Amino acid sequence: MINFSSKHIENAVLEISKMPGIGKKSALRMVLFILKEQPSYAKNLSKVLKTLREETIYCQDCYNIADSPICSICSNVNRNNSIICIVENIQDVLAVENTNRYNGLYHVLGGVISPMAGIGPEELNIDALLNRMSKIEVKEIIFALSTTIEGDTTAFYIKKKIKNKEIKISIISRGVSIGGEIEYADEATLAKSILSRVPYNIE
Repeated sequence: MINFSSKHIENAVLEISKMPGIGKKSALRMVLFILKEQPSYAKNLSKVLKTLREETIYCQDCYNIADSPICSICSNVNRNNSIICIVENIQDVLAVENTNRYNGLYHVLGGVISPMAGIGPEELNIDALLNRMSKIEVKEIIFALSTTIEGDTTAFYIKKKIKNKEIKISIISRGVSIGGEIEYADEATLAKSILSRVPYNIE
């Protein structure tokens, strides 16, 4: 347990340590760094965080983070809008984009089906995906979900929902380890998994 000499430092550490992957020792280092910098740094940081929270929105089409109602990917005329890559979260969009080997669109589900965690299909952006697919000509969807039971369950559920559509359904190849999460896969492995995607045939 850390004994703080200042209530201001303690409060700052408690707030920062709420972030995922950051313990109180790491939070303390960040707080002390801020204190060492010029006052303008803290002021600019505060302004950036306020703007981030108040002005960042989600794309109306794919649910990726955006600065406008339609994100830069969905509005890009050079993207192949006949392919949709279905991912669990925004980190996965960034991971796939960093491979520079995919030029289609995305759809962020906002999670995966997990009865143990109380997450059902209605908590995810699945209905929005189905509605979106009814409005545009989609030739292929790619499941780029984590290779877990929950990820497979989610892919299976969506496939059942679109089984009557004339759409190619594929899944990234298992270059991503079983039980692994997309955002933590290295770029080379993820790129190969996308390029080597295979038909999704689980019944």
